[in-house]
Amino acid sequence: MIGLIGFFATGLAGWLFSWPRRLLLALAVLWWAALVLATSPLGAPGLERSLGSFRFWLIAGPVAALIWAYRHWLQTLRAKAAPPPAPASDAAFTPAEVNRYARHILLREIGGPGQQRLKNARVLVVGAGGLGSPALLYLAGAGVGVIGVIDDDTVEASNLQRQIIHSDARLGMPKVFSAEAAMKAINPFIEVRPYHRRLDPGVAAALIADYDLVLDGTDNFDTRFLVNRTCATLGKPLIAGAITQWEGQLSLWDPARGGPCYECVFPTRPAPGLVPTCAEAGVAAALPGVIGAMMAAEAIKYLTGAGEGLRGRLMIHDALYAETRMIAVKPRRGCAACGGQPRRT
Repeated sequence: MIGLIGFFATGLAGWLFSWPRRLLLALAVLWWAALVLATSPLGAPGLERSLGSFRFWLIAGPVAALIWAYRHWLQTLRAKAAPPPAPASDAAFTPAEVNRYARHILLREIGGPGQQRLKNARVLVVGAGGLGSPALLYLAGAGVGVIGVIDDDTVEASNLQRQIIHSDARLGMPKVFSAEAAMKAINPFIEVRPYHRRLDPGVAAALIADYDLVLDGTDNFDTRFLVNRTCATLGKPLIAGAITQWEGQLSLWDPARGGPCYECVFPTRPAPGLVPTCAEAGVAAALPGVIGAMMAAEAIKYLTGAGEGLRGRLMIHDALYAETRMIAVKPRRGCAACGGQPRRT
């Protein structure tokens, strides 16, 4: 039939001349509409003999559209599931490293390429306290190549109830150096960069710009807002956790890739005393371990492209009643930190 020949001719011409997919789709829709109109009772009589029946074209169009939509949906799913390409690196794994990371390499979602991404990654952890302790230990064990840690505090006896990266033998030592010792004891193949100082506006941008991913485990809002604004400005993904008493929360703040930033959801600092620190209200010993380990897991997922991360979702965990909730969060128009305009880089 002339109608089918026209469809095939359009597709062949598009393939030969590499026409854009949208142009081909528009031509197909126009061709179908013309055939339906020509073969309908409103068209010239006798055209059905050469072009095909009106009923055939009326049914064929929606069926073809459903098939195309299904195929496009499958391609979108495959694109989301596919991990990003492994970055080029001359640093091959030694036999000792292959043995060390064997359990990661066996995972379908990580494998050798994912482990190579971890080795090439540079992650900055802000705070070496309750949340930073488990996050740093698991990032080190996972084989993240370069791990920076910034904190101006020293190890105190009251920290040891929950800050498992430190020890009684290192009381009085700067936390970043205590953390470095513990991390290197777990994995000598990684590079640890300790920064014994407070993160302030004078160094935040230059420091964060040198890393691929930032984890924030601090317990004060000034630093949280500073880290968030710096990451939003530089387009760096930020995994931030917070804890108090029996409750913790966690999310991936990533406005450069379509998600909200921290200030989109928490635009103002709470009133004094409304959100007490761990020193003021106390904290269950294992809670920082739960949330901090989840921060490390989200970092590993982000760096390897495994699974579905927490971009656009806020996780709230209540350890006292063993309940975990997920809340959808979106960019807030007019956000002072990121503008609230969904965008992708």
